[in-house]
Amino acid sequence: MSNITRVGVDLAKNVIQVHAVDAAGKLVTSRTLKRDKFLQWCAQLPAGCMVAMEACGGAHHWCRKLRERGLDARMIAAQFVAPYRVQGKTGKNDMNDAAAVCEAASRPHMHFVPPKTLTQQGMLCVHRLREGLKEERTACINRIRGLLTEFGIVLPQRPQVLRQQLSEILEDASNDIAGMARLVLQRAQEHWRELQAHIQWCDQRIAAHQKDDEQVQRAAELKGVGPITASAVVVTVGDFRQFKNGAQFGAWLGLTPRQNSSGGKSSLGSITKRGSCYLRTLLIQ
Repeated sequence: MSNITRVGVDLAKNVIQVHAVDAAGKLVTSRTLKRDKFLQWCAQLPAGCMVAMEACGGAHHWCRKLRERGLDARMIAAQFVAPYRVQGKTGKNDMNDAAAVCEAASRPHMHFVPPKTLTQQGMLCVHRLREGLKEERTACINRIRGLLTEFGIVLPQRPQVLRQQLSEILEDASNDIAGMARLVLQRAQEHWRELQAHIQWCDQRIAAHQKDDEQVQRAAELKGVGPITASAVVVTVGDFRQFKNGAQFGAWLGLTPRQNSSGGKSSLGSITKRGSCYLRTLLIQ
C-alpha cells in the first residue's frame, strides 16, 4: 500500500471498484470492495495519495470523507473519463471504468470538479424538490382539466382561471358532473393546494438563503436574476474563481456551439448543452 500514488475509483451503490498504481503507473492492485469497507481500505493509503472518481451520485460525499483523512480526493466529469477506457464502448465494466478514471487523473491538462459543501448540497436538495413539486403540480392541474372535459366543462389553459372557478364548478349542482367525480375532483383540488404549500415552503427556504448568503445577494442584483436563479447558480457553482472569465463559465454551462471544424474551415452547430440543464432553464428560458 505504501507504493500506491494514484487510485481510480468506480462508485456504485453496494460495491466500489478500485484501481491503484505506483509512481511509474504500474498496477499495484485492482479489487472490489464492499461499501462499508472502502474507507477502511483508503485509510491504509499514504498521506496525500490521489484518489480520483467520476462526478456522480454520492461522489461529493466520498470526496469530503477522503479529504478529511488527508487524501487528495478529486472528481472528474464522466465525459472526460470515457476516452481513456482502452477497451472502448464495448468494454465497459467496473474494472475498466476504474482503470480509465485512474488514467484520466494522471493527465496534466485534466479538469477536476470541485467538491460541494454540505450547505451547497442541502440547498440543491431544496431546488430539486421544488422542481419535482412543480412537475407534480402541472400533472395535477392537467388531470383536473381532463376530468372536467369528460363532463363537458372546458376552461382556459391558465391555472389562475381553474383555481378561481373550480370550487364554484364543484358546488354547482346544475352541471352534469357525477357524484363520485365530484369527490375525486375535490381530492385532486386538495392535492393541488398541498403541492402549492410545499412549493411555498421551498420558496421560503430559498429566500432565507438569499438573506444569509452574500454571494446570492450579489447575484440577485443582476438584471433578470431573481432569488431562485441566484441561489441555484451559487450552490451549483460554488467557487466562481475556477473560471478564468465569463466565456469559460458559458462553456461550462453548455452555451457554446458544437464544433465540427477541419482544414481551417469552421463548422458550428447548436449549443453543447453540457452542464446543468436546470441552470440553463433558469438563466435563459
